[in-house]
Amino acid sequence: MTQPPITPRIPMTHRLHGIERIDDYDWLRDPAAARETLVAERRHYAAETAHMAPFRRVLAAKMAGRTPETESSVSWRHGAFVYYTQIEAGREFGEFCRKRDASDGGSVLLNLDELADGGFVELGVREVSPCGRYLAYSVDTTGDEVYELRFRDLETGNDLPDRVPGTYYTGAWSADSSSFFYTVVDACYRPYEVRRHVLGETSGTVLTEPDRRFELTVAATRSGAYVTITSANRDTTEVWLIPADDPGRPPVSVAGRRPRVEYRVDHDAGRDRLIIVTDDGFPEFKVVHAPVTGGPWQDLLPADPTERIHRADCFAGYIVLSLRRGGEPLLRVIPLDGGEPWEIHPETTAGRIELVHNHDYAAASVLIETGSYTEPTRWEEVMLATRERTTVKTAETPGYDPAEYVSERHWAPAVDGALIPVTVVRRRDVPLDGTAPCLLYGYGAYEAVFEPTWEAALSVLLDEKVIFAHAHIRGGGELGRAWWQAGRLARKPATFTDHLAVAAWLDERASAVATRGLSAGGLLQAAVYGRRRWSAVVAEVPFVDVVTTMLDDSIPLTVNEWEEWGDPREPDEFAWMLAYSPYDNIPINHDSSPLLVTGAVNDPRVLVHEPAKWVAKLRAYGAKDVLFRVEVDDGGHTGPSGRYAHLDYEAEIYAFILSSFPGSPAAPA
Repeated sequence: MTQPPITPRIPMTHRLHGIERIDDYDWLRDPAAARETLVAERRHYAAETAHMAPFRRVLAAKMAGRTPETESSVSWRHGAFVYYTQIEAGREFGEFCRKRDASDGGSVLLNLDELADGGFVELGVREVSPCGRYLAYSVDTTGDEVYELRFRDLETGNDLPDRVPGTYYTGAWSADSSSFFYTVVDACYRPYEVRRHVLGETSGTVLTEPDRRFELTVAATRSGAYVTITSANRDTTEVWLIPADDPGRPPVSVAGRRPRVEYRVDHDAGRDRLIIVTDDGFPEFKVVHAPVTGGPWQDLLPADPTERIHRADCFAGYIVLSLRRGGEPLLRVIPLDGGEPWEIHPETTAGRIELVHNHDYAAASVLIETGSYTEPTRWEEVMLATRERTTVKTAETPGYDPAEYVSERHWAPAVDGALIPVTVVRRRDVPLDGTAPCLLYGYGAYEAVFEPTWEAALSVLLDEKVIFAHAHIRGGGELGRAWWQAGRLARKPATFTDHLAVAAWLDERASAVATRGLSAGGLLQAAVYGRRRWSAVVAEVPFVDVVTTMLDDSIPLTVNEWEEWGDPREPDEFAWMLAYSPYDNIPINHDSSPLLVTGAVNDPRVLVHEPAKWVAKLRAYGAKDVLFRVEVDDGGHTGPSGRYAHLDYEAEIYAFILSSFPGSPAAPA
């Protein structure tokens, strides 16, 4: 065993609300000063995990074996062309392609491996113009999630000279394909402004959001009639419309902005009205309609308190709702000719279902995607008039037989008696009787729902006779808006006690329990680390220095996060955040669980000094088995990009977890 790097202690004092906090590692906020320490941490991690390398390579090879050498996506129609993605053998990223019909051999529009040039690449937007001639796409080559927007002439295959730096996610074309709406970020990485770029000319500002709690997104309605701009924080929105055929017209607000009221819109072109999903007067959301030109909102459907409505998608003659009921996702089709609504459900237990790639407003069918942790992704065409459901494509999973695995939904009791949904995944020959180890995953923030998706890496973990459990704890959205509210702001500790309750429930069903989570899920891991004996804890890019970070409005994701975590400038909110902030509540436990922490110098969501400070302070307080895997060059919030690079990363994480279980082949001699 090598000695971990010794991080110098340079005390500084935070004073607020009559409380002093001594911070020995605040200096790590300076990237230049921290560089040597981070590089040393990566060397230490490599040395300490070298004994796992053979097992890690075996896991990575098995994962790659479950990944087809050549992959292609389901295809979808957009205008006169059919589009799809494909990855050829040996490639990391793949290509975006299109063809006119089945007899057409197809053409490559965008080659991501060429863009990556052996390094990191992520796409921000990828929008084909209505005329089909131009492609707007944006590229991040470091992992900082700030993109350069580019435009490609698909007839020639060449990029136009137009390049726009500093852009963010989402975008929309004007109806005549002459201009493109996009967002740009401020110094805190907040998408604060929508601009319109006229091809071959310049960009101009369309709308600026001055309130730093809000972020902007831009999209086109499926009808093609409008460009929508949405400003949103955690529980308030405002939407503006711009006619797509008059892109220079100033945006018009749909219904203004009212605190604690959300609404999002789509366009029913047949009746030239807006279909709106809102929580105005109904916390789990309802569907209303209103004239495009303004006017009172009228209920389209009776509101149901047992359902959380997420979105409404308009098609010619139909509206398709995406919602959750009893913790399960489903789609509801609403015929606009007065016919009876009907529902589309996942065909697997603890499965997912969603609309994907539906660009054609006048289509007679919709494309849906289904699957689960054990069922490979399947795409189906659903005829809206006849309800006929036809499988179009099933993802290839070499060497994997879904019949050998099972996904189950269980309910674990929380400390207050609430029942927590738990998705349990295992091989059929691995019993839930206390003889097999378990990896527990949790997140629990932002009303986020991580829908179950088959992954080669997880299938290999299951083959190691490990149970996987996903705890759908409070703070997430699996049981609707109320489930989020019950784990937000002052109620945040319920997220942590829920996770511990699920672990206790698993203690009767598994021989050992390890736990993993990323970002807000990393905060969760840090909060439960030291509160029980875990086989191992993996805290990926953990948000751990809660109070200090949320006091610094000069860094990304502070001001617009106050509605999720609280504003520590307020004494009461400071108190509840300080009570659970992992960096301010280091466990005095020298028999601590093995801990793996990750970070990335380019991560804009959790700045790398947070995990670095936490690791240093844990060791200073006596924690012995702490490793810090930091991306010191390219790499983002979720680690390396590219299909094999990310499988290698997953193999590292799983080798660490498996090494903690008794009898593992990855355990050191």
